[in-house]
Amino acid sequence: MRQLARGFAQFLVRGKVVDLAVAFVIGGAAGSFINSFVTNLFSPLLAAVIGQHEFSKARIVLNHSTVSYGKFIDSSISFLLVAGAVYFFVIVPSNRLAVNGVLSGLSNPTLKKCPECSAEIPKSARRCMFCTQLVEES
Repeated sequence: MRQLARGFAQFLVRGKVVDLAVAFVIGGAAGSFINSFVTNLFSPLLAAVIGQHEFSKARIVLNHSTVSYGKFIDSSISFLLVAGAVYFFVIVPSNRLAVNGVLSGLSNPTLKKCPECSAEIPKSARRCMFCTQLVEES
């Protein structure tokens, strides 16, 4: 039973399943927060500056066809804010952690490096599958 739990824990760490689940939940929450910000705060302020009653209903009629550009601009602003939040709150910190070597400690315990070509090979391997160099068992 312990071996099963240990194997499952290694799967979660190696597959980054927990990281993906956390990112999914936080991304959904951040997306709804930013959409609410754009819909309830940013768009009304933009509409007040432009002189439009409700910016999301802004449209132009061209040759009996209606072009609703207000909703498109709202969606574009929401997308840019979500992308910026993901970049500054996820990508930049993870890049800093990777540069500082914090993330390098999360290596796979079932692999080892070949001394000749530095490829990752199974710990039980006696010969590297990439360069065919003999490797000590560890």
